[in-house]
Amino acid sequence: MRRRRPARDLRDAIDCLPLRTREAMLEGIGAGRIIVGAYTDREGGVCPMLAAHRNGGRTSLASFARSWDRYTGAKRARPATARELTTLRAMLEASIVIEDVPSLADVPRPEPTYPPGWAWLRPFRRLDEYERALAGLDLAVPRTDELELGHDAVAGSPQ
Repeated sequence: MRRRRPARDLRDAIDCLPLRTREAMLEGIGAGRIIVGAYTDREGGVCPMLAAHRNGGRTSLASFARSWDRYTGAKRARPATARELTTLRAMLEASIVIEDVPSLADVPRPEPTYPPGWAWLRPFRRLDEYERALAGLDLAVPRTDELELGHDAVAGSPQ
């Protein structure tokens, strides 16, 4: 069964490229004639990987070439359309920008600035307040013969 997600496969292949290669490919697609379906053509057009190679991104990644040709639907060598180049440029720029975003582990957490005596989700802020509240409560548990059970239970019967 053939997978039908060529744009996602192209984005994944771009994300696997080293940062320098992505930057060089971005420079290369802006400077030269880009083709699909072949490495080069007779008119001087080059594939995006060769454009990156010529701009200093020395990487060989066959999965990028396959995903690029699958995305473009190339059967033979032809110039890349404006839409294909715009998509490739957008994917490259997004991948480069995401590379520069720090991870959450690298972001410093601010120290909490709570007012003195503040307590989070507690009914009492101090132990002596808690002890005073307990002393004021009648915590005596009534015996079973003092309870009014009504018709719900019979006193002394096993349950």
